[in-house]
Amino acid sequence: MLKKQRYEAFIKHFSENMPAAETELHYENPFQLLIAVVLSAQCTDKRINMVTPALFRDFPTPAHLAASSFDELFPYIKSVSYPSNKTKHLLGLGKMLVEDFGGEIPETVAELTKLPGVGRKTANVITSVVWNQPNMAVDTHVFRVSRRLGLVPMTAKTPLEVEKQLVKNIPKQYIHVAHHWLILHGRYTCLARKPKCEECPITHFCKFFEKTKGKAVEEDAEV
Repeated sequence: MLKKQRYEAFIKHFSENMPAAETELHYENPFQLLIAVVLSAQCTDKRINMVTPALFRDFPTPAHLAASSFDELFPYIKSVSYPSNKTKHLLGLGKMLVEDFGGEIPETVAELTKLPGVGRKTANVITSVVWNQPNMAVDTHVFRVSRRLGLVPMTAKTPLEVEKQLVKNIPKQYIHVAHHWLILHGRYTCLARKPKCEECPITHFCKFFEKTKGKAVEEDAEV
């Protein structure tokens, strides 16, 4: 199967079966999503959704974060991964949002990545989820699934390489939702060590399945 045909099959399947895919992080506004995504780095969405209700209640705006302190904020997120670093990031993020952006969430990847704790992946998530911009955030699921399906060559070794390939080949209007298609498929079906090929509905265009029939499992690169 040619790469173009794989992309066509990918778009057809998910646009028909998962047209309204969205993030599993709970949020009510761009500020809350930004905080949740920063906290979610190397942590599960389930854990983040457990800690954010109290955090959002007591720190509802960037100004509240900016006026806080490490000792005040840390207890709210102590159960997430790397809580000390993330506490520092949130404090700095709140301060910069207030001082440099008038308390508003920037709408471009370039501006977002100026914020503490916000890398390209996080910025792509925010811009694609909030404003439906055609940006592709590449986390470990997107990295794994896109390569296994054959959408991206196995020679693509970095998140940026994968991002460029996906943005180049996925129709612009689907890019923001395709991010969720890949994540959710990787989270629940195309698992890292034990992919559920026997119940996967897209093995007919999966390059990994073509080669292994689902028996072999590759080692994932850290993303």
